Amino acid sequence: MTLVRVKGFKIFKDRHGKTRCYHRATGHKIDIEKSPIGSAEFFAECETIRAIADAQKAKAPKAGTLGALFQTYFQTEHFQNLAEATRRDYRKCADFLEPIKGTPIHVIDTPLIAGVHDKAAKKIGWRRANMVRTLLSEVFRYNIPKGLISANFAKDVIPKRRPRDRAYANRPWTIEERDTVLGNAKPHVRVALALMMNTGLDPSDALRLRNDQVDGGTIWGVRGKTGEEVAIPVSPTLKAALDRMPKHEAETVLSNSRGEAWTYNGFSTVWHRFKIKLEEEGLIAPGLTLKGLRHTVATTLREAGLDERRIADLLGQKTPSMARHYSRSANLAEKNRETMAALEKENERRAKIVKPSPKSVKPDQNEDQT
Repeated sequence: MTLVRVKGFKIFKDRHGKTRCYHRATGHKIDIEKSPIGSAEFFAECETIRAIADAQKAKAPKAGTLGALFQTYFQTEHFQNLAEATRRDYRKCADFLEPIKGTPIHVIDTPLIAGVHDKAAKKIGWRRANMVRTLLSEVFRYNIPKGLISANFAKDVIPKRRPRDRAYANRPWTIEERDTVLGNAKPHVRVALALMMNTGLDPSDALRLRNDQVDGGTIWGVRGKTGEEVAIPVSPTLKAALDRMPKHEAETVLSNSRGEAWTYNGFSTVWHRFKIKLEEEGLIAPGLTLKGLRHTVATTLREAGLDERRIADLLGQKTPSMARHYSRSANLAEKNRETMAALEKENERRAKIVKPSPKSVKPDQNEDQT
């Protein structure tokens, strides 16, 4: 038998006597049965694997560059423990910075990062530009202890301010808007909105809330964004809304019309269509968002005279602490019970002042399949 040798590949017999071949650098295997050693197909497969390996090598960031810092940061435990949405946003920011990833570390300084920040604001807007700045700050911060960069050159870059003519992204809802939306919403949508309105939960956290997280008149949850535990008492208004919810078999508190757990994209699509319809009918003003309900709770409580610390406790805005025990959450739940009572009282007061128009309330309908 002719001995065949190909640079970069190992050809050998395994313990069963079967001939095998793989690329040393990447570990990519060649199917000997489909491409017998020495055949044209075999050599073509070797060239393909070699070309892919060369392309990957050329694409990999060089040591001592901004791209290498990104690569190191994305492998840290800190990045891996971030919420999925945050990781996705950071990856998008890194893609935006792709053209300058070859920048040598020794030329990076605060003026350079400030210039990048300014250019980002012009290309992708002030909000995304600030996220680019935040990512760079995190990348530098976690690479300093590794000795890969000397300082956090993004720390002193001033964040961009919201333009004066820019509308409030997640403005609070008015009492009229709240009553109109609930009055026109179909059952499965109405209860989801009621849950967000009466807890301040992020939409994604509300949709993921499981039945076993509601116990003893309290919602025991964890904020998906920060990992912070929350203990939210179920107010009388929320309990009444949950009691009216159509029966279903999903493990989540909320479900769609098929009795299945909502997906975030699924609910967002249904909400968007519903909202646009109300806008076209002139029943609500533009600008309502699901996250605006979280702002509504915070604003209502602030206007009711509660301090920022109590509001932050209810919304889970403390510094994350995974070592917190259930007893501490129980104490927090008791304090939040007073906070929720204040929210309930303030909403009732506002409802007495503003009476919803009868034409904005429609009778229940059977919900379409979503």
